[in-house]
Amino acid sequence: MSSNCTSAAPVSASKTKTKKKHFIGQKVKLFRASEPILSILMWGVNHTINELSNVPVPVMLMPDDFKAYSKIKVDNHLFNKENLPSRFKFKEYCPMVFRNLRERFCIDDQDYQNSLTRSAPLNSDSQGRFGNRFLSSYDHRFVIKTVSSEDIAEMHNILKKYHQFIVECHGNTLLPQFLGMYRLTVDGVETYMVVTRNVFSHRLTVHRKYDLKGSTVSREASDKEKAKELPTFKDNDFLNEGQKLQIGDDNKKYFLEKLKHDVEFLATLKIMDYSLLVGIHDVERAEQEEMDVEGVGEEEEYENDGVLTGSFGTPPDSPGNPLNCGGFFGAGEFDPSVDVYAIKSQDSVVKKEVYFMAIIDILTHYDAKKKAAHAAKTVKHGAGAEISTVNPEQYSKRFYEFMSNILS
Repeated sequence: MSSNCTSAAPVSASKTKTKKKHFIGQKVKLFRASEPILSILMWGVNHTINELSNVPVPVMLMPDDFKAYSKIKVDNHLFNKENLPSRFKFKEYCPMVFRNLRERFCIDDQDYQNSLTRSAPLNSDSQGRFGNRFLSSYDHRFVIKTVSSEDIAEMHNILKKYHQFIVECHGNTLLPQFLGMYRLTVDGVETYMVVTRNVFSHRLTVHRKYDLKGSTVSREASDKEKAKELPTFKDNDFLNEGQKLQIGDDNKKYFLEKLKHDVEFLATLKIMDYSLLVGIHDVERAEQEEMDVEGVGEEEEYENDGVLTGSFGTPPDSPGNPLNCGGFFGAGEFDPSVDVYAIKSQDSVVKKEVYFMAIIDILTHYDAKKKAAHAAKTVKHGAGAEISTVNPEQYSKRFYEFMSNILS
């Protein structure tokens, strides 16, 4: 596709065309959020999806699409001043590529737009290793993560191969589902954000979660972490509890085939330090919690589609929204087309659970920093110690073996 599209459609990476926007006769969409940066994200996603809807879907992506971007500068506007700064810039990276990825992950652009713009994203108490912020869309379908400019560069490095991998596996993967990548500029400060599908459910509460790397050196949750309402436990915490994820032979075989394929791909990209994020939904506990809520009063009533309306800022009533499809879900039931990472515990177990499992944090390349860290840790812990900074090949094998041992 030509990169000289009209308006704010993708322009080639070599150009820096910027367009000023005037707000005349706009549909009133206020993008109210607790902070300006989130209002800008809502405005930007709304704008770019609207612009993309006017760009025909190409037969195939071209090499330039992996370098393209759309960029818009808003200056001295008078629209919605109580929510949006009067000056800001919004840049979307590789719009055609991410539209194609959303389609391959069966996410409709209208649903994506609604989830990110109808009500403000919600803050999470989770924080990344380098102080990255995590937010979720108001309906909990998508996760928005602030990242560094180095992460954006790494995404550009792997995007073509990642896209090809997603095409070949038909979107059937445990890797993060990357759906959009943006830069927001206000008062000269640049913020980079990446949007992915939420690993956890929009409907089934996660009662316990783990970040597993297959390493046991310094892999325990801190006391500060354990004090949180939903702490992120680590490898040693999991092993010390002596538990297994009981998903049954067929599910285990299918899961491990996907995992093997994914980690071998990451090793070819020289990527490491990723984790398996595991969330556990306790079916019986959820039923009890639901009864307790009903006992307190009728403030939060179930709609006939089984979605707890109290968990949303605005009811997601767009016709195409899969959260809206009819049919009441029983305890521990889910729609596999929405909760794509969910696996039920096998029927024979006494304690019914639903597991959510996916690979996260795949933007760490085995570069000089990691090599230096590996050398330092080897000196400290000895050559045989299970430290997390091994090389990508070793990392993928150790990761796979650890995960195959915790499943039954």
